[in-house]
Amino acid sequence: MGMLDNKIALITGAGGGIGRGVARRFAREGARLVLAEIDPVSGAAVAREVEELGGQAIFVPTDVCQKADVLAAVQAAVTTYGGLDILVNNAFVPSPNVLMEEKTDAMLAQTLNGTIWAAWWAMQAALPHMRARGGGKIVNFYSIDVDVGAWMHADYNTAKAGILGLTRSAAAEWGRFNITVNAIAPTAMGATFQKLCDEHPGFAEKSAALRPLGRSGDPERDIAPAVLFLASELSCYMTGEAIHVDGGLHMPGYNSRPAHIPVREY
Repeated sequence: MGMLDNKIALITGAGGGIGRGVARRFAREGARLVLAEIDPVSGAAVAREVEELGGQAIFVPTDVCQKADVLAAVQAAVTTYGGLDILVNNAFVPSPNVLMEEKTDAMLAQTLNGTIWAAWWAMQAALPHMRARGGGKIVNFYSIDVDVGAWMHADYNTAKAGILGLTRSAAAEWGRFNITVNAIAPTAMGATFQKLCDEHPGFAEKSAALRPLGRSGDPERDIAPAVLFLASELSCYMTGEAIHVDGGLHMPGYNSRPAHIPVREY
């Protein structure tokens, strides 16, 4: 038997990177999946991959910046499979990497919509269905970027800090419904990692060298098992936690100041 047999899971941003890795691992563990993804090509492709692995999945076109789309994805789980047990809030919408003073209100609004609001909408929509099934598991995505104050990510850092507050608030309040709410702070070789590798020769080697484990994480092999743990009964007595899944990068941290930015400017 799989660790998620007979469980129904909704994964946002399931069309690539960590979301795809989680979907593939959940499929192997017996979950029935709702893949919420904005890109129809990648979303449909991952649904096919899940079926090839012997799992069940439906792809639901979803822009997590739109409340109606998020609610529709939750409803798709109920309509298709009869309920919802697991919610993985993985999706986010990237914004331009510029200094904080160059970030616009529109950039911040989009980042908040695709991060805090998306998780808020999904969690509130999932609540009655999880209660109806006697409990549930929610996994949100935090980031090491908050801990180090990553340059060029002021809007993202703000949103991810809010995710941690949301996670702990829901954990405190929804424990009475047997719903656990936890967060992971992963780093992995996803789409953003590949983009940085393409733009900066040697980035992959430098990134791996920063980590005590000496390698960068694979979405399916390294990150998905941590999400599986938080989505399974193995973590039944854990809630309100934030776990770094980054090869130990959170211990040394990293300096993200761009080389062309002087230490002092007057």
